Amino acid sequence: MKRSEENAYREYVTARMEHMRRTAYLLCRDWHTADDLVSITISKLYRHWPRVGRTAGIDAYVRKALLRTWLDEKRRPWRREQSVEELPELPTAAEFAVVDRAQLLDLLDELPPRRRAAVVLRLYLDLSVEETAEILGCSVGTVKSQTARGLGTLRTSAAQATREGY
Repeated sequence: MKRSEENAYREYVTARMEHMRRTAYLLCRDWHTADDLVSITISKLYRHWPRVGRTAGIDAYVRKALLRTWLDEKRRPWRREQSVEELPELPTAAEFAVVDRAQLLDLLDELPPRRRAAVVLRLYLDLSVEETAEILGCSVGTVKSQTARGLGTLRTSAAQATREGY
């Protein structure tokens, strides 16, 4: 890679790093895993920078690479199990009353991966239905239905959590 290309790559990654981390966190809900996902994604970006760096769609490439990296990680067997010696204590209702954002993140965490991806891409990243469909590799109709079902599940879960004093 040429020196000018490498400088452009470094500038891009430096400018977008925090945004990539937040997006990865919303997908996986773990800062350590989010950092791993971003690391893998910027490695992929580095490999393809000479080609990708000349296009206007760098952000789209990075989003797609990040999402696919996360989906690949979700398929790995060791990501499915989490063993602990002691079960954590359940938080009190008072703790949840204060942290609305944490409650929403927990509810988001309950969505299936593709549905969560559709909701995050459409509502957090404010992508169009078409852009989201391209990133997810599915039809526009699938994005619409996944987003609608995801929002419906979030609404239902949030209402139930509020009634139960979550």
